[in-house]
Amino acid sequence: MTFKAPDSLAEQIAHHLAERIIRGDLKPGERIQEQKVTLALNVSRGSVREALLILERRHLIAILPRRGAHVTELTAHKAQSLCTLMGELYILLGNAVALGWQTQVDMAPFLQIQQRLVGSFERQDIRAFVEESFNVMRAAYPFANNPYLQETVENLQPAMNRAYYLALDQRKASMSEYLALFEQLLAAVLARDLVQIRQVLSAYGQRSSSLVIAALADA
Repeated sequence: MTFKAPDSLAEQIAHHLAERIIRGDLKPGERIQEQKVTLALNVSRGSVREALLILERRHLIAILPRRGAHVTELTAHKAQSLCTLMGELYILLGNAVALGWQTQVDMAPFLQIQQRLVGSFERQDIRAFVEESFNVMRAAYPFANNPYLQETVENLQPAMNRAYYLALDQRKASMSEYLALFEQLLAAVLARDLVQIRQVLSAYGQRSSSLVIAALADA
């Protein structure tokens, strides 16, 4: 495999490994060996080390002295903690969009994402559905104009995607629930209803948590 710009080589390697962790190709507790990754991807060992540090920052792996890098365990407590925190961060982004949009043009990216989410649901394409769900947050970043909030969401989102993918992989019908919640969220944002935004996103966080915990119990 060959990686190219515009992303840095380490970021591309991190993204490649993150996708494997999110899909479950790399299992919890599994060791990620620098040399094997270096040979498999035909990249430098230094770039792999940098990629592993990125993944550690994103809570997908743990790097332990004399034990190397291992895929982190996803427990019920971690899932609940993550979903609770992400729900609050999403509320900040949702409020920023509600208070910041001026014309229908501002909301066009969100409506386009909604259409792509529907298409992913109809195809039962979990990977695309998860990616488009995160694109909602990225579309909200300019409204928040908060680099610290953006960095925090970016670092936590891969772990959230991992949990999200696990839940949807075992319960594909749940995609319809998320679509309904997103429709409610869009309506609340358009109405600038901050109370409803909190209610919808709190429900999203609670539902995500319960689905992930149930999926972990079934795994």
